[in-house]
Amino acid sequence: MVTQEQIEDFILNGHKDYVPHVSLDCAIFGYHEQQLKLLLIKHKAVDGWCLPGGYIKRTEKLVEAAARNVKERTGVDNLFLQQFKTFGDPNRAKFEEFDEEKWGQILGVKVSRNNWLIDQTISVGFYSITDFSRTVLQPDMMSIDCEWFDINNLPALEFDHDEMVREALHTMRIQLYHYPIGYNMLPEKFTLTEIHALYETLLGKKLDISNFPKKLIALGLLIKLDEKRSIGPHRSPHLYRFDKERYDEALKNGVVLS
Repeated sequence: MVTQEQIEDFILNGHKDYVPHVSLDCAIFGYHEQQLKLLLIKHKAVDGWCLPGGYIKRTEKLVEAAARNVKERTGVDNLFLQQFKTFGDPNRAKFEEFDEEKWGQILGVKVSRNNWLIDQTISVGFYSITDFSRTVLQPDMMSIDCEWFDINNLPALEFDHDEMVREALHTMRIQLYHYPIGYNMLPEKFTLTEIHALYETLLGKKLDISNFPKKLIALGLLIKLDEKRSIGPHRSPHLYRFDKERYDEALKNGVVLS
């Protein structure tokens, strides 16, 4: 549990440990049983919802900061993580609306206009994907809530985060054709119908069920098992699993699924 002393130290002295004026925001997509959701947080001193984010420690790489942020919010480690765009428009954080008195009352510490947090900031966007049913959500020290929202029923977001979500979703859907996303979102053994449903949900469109899984098999990403799953009379489809070695290689070098 974060203490008030830790919050005060971060606000007053955080610039000593974190890089000022550069932050990151993470669009964390969650998939489970043909549902696609997005993780949002509610900041203590901001009325609406926004993407989870944070600052980069002076001792860590940018991708390490993003991975740390994603793990701290979801409780899940080693998720697929991709940088998608940098956002740096003037006044993107709308600090001209900063209410010094309100922030002080809510956070329990005086936050002046010359504080390192209240200034123009460039944000680097990352997206990640996980199975939302396996997550244990945890707000950060500056937020009061952390929830999954259906991708088709999102609230209006604060700052420029509506644009971030559009860009993240667009990039994720393009890269689905070049990276074998799915290892963290399916059971260890799955049917072709299940992986087909995963890709349809993430892409938001229909795929040819007779051809798409065959492309994954042809690329050597899936291994057909001798086991079958009984799902009803005369319905026992074969189970598959990922070839982890080829999967990791494809993540590193890319593939072409289209």
